[in-house]
Amino acid sequence: MIQLYDVHKSYGSKVALDGLTLSVAPGELFAFLGPNGAGKSTTISLLTGLATYDRGQALLGGLDLRRDPLKAKRLCGLVTQYPNLDAELSVGENLDIHGRLFGLSAKKRREKKAELLNYVELADRENSLVKTLSGGLKRRLMLARALTHEPKVLFLDEPTVGLDPAIRRRVWSLIKKINQDQVTIFLTTHYIEEAEFLASRVGFLNEGRLIKTGQPQEIMASFGEWAVDVYGQDGYKSQYFPDREKAADFLRTLPEGGAMRRVNLEDVFLGLTGRKVD
Repeated sequence: MIQLYDVHKSYGSKVALDGLTLSVAPGELFAFLGPNGAGKSTTISLLTGLATYDRGQALLGGLDLRRDPLKAKRLCGLVTQYPNLDAELSVGENLDIHGRLFGLSAKKRREKKAELLNYVELADRENSLVKTLSGGLKRRLMLARALTHEPKVLFLDEPTVGLDPAIRRRVWSLIKKINQDQVTIFLTTHYIEEAEFLASRVGFLNEGRLIKTGQPQEIMASFGEWAVDVYGQDGYKSQYFPDREKAADFLRTLPEGGAMRRVNLEDVFLGLTGRKVD
């Protein structure tokens, strides 16, 4: 569904993407991880036609984004990092306008509006002004809007930023449900637990370069099952172990103690780059 070949993108002297090559299969839920400024949002901007790349090739559903940009755009839906709904319009009116922009008939717009408002559990808020909605409800409406024209791939750029943990997990459940309906999802996030819970495959991006891809559990297992954080004057360092017993044995040898926990994806990224996902 998504194919990038040696894609380069710079903003003046700042290199955003440095030879990015990546493939995402139809129906996959792929998560892009990396620190701020790594190139995650730039990648989504290129794939959704909001920006152009300097060289390389980008395909969406087999369509070249340079040769067939409008056809490619019709294949994708986008949920941006920050809400961009029309706050002075109602929930239903926001969906209706999106349907008009994509050329849906009046009958189709009515059908999709009813279907999607039920899907995201907002049917009782159809006539509410967007400015009266909470942050979590706005996120759900943005997902419904992005699905109005029945896209093949859904791009989610930090879709739960700023939400409290309980609301974030409700959005996760909705994202899972969308993916189960065979919509390909390309997700950028700096929440490690979000990628671990949602993604069937993850990619680590650092300074515009893809440094590793794979299934979350397999990548974490390559480091170990358990970690011990050892505290010192310069902060802490982590040691990794294949099982709990070996980690506990090591912890008992530490004169000043430490903390034992399961390995997560941030351990992998830190080990690969020396930087945290933030």
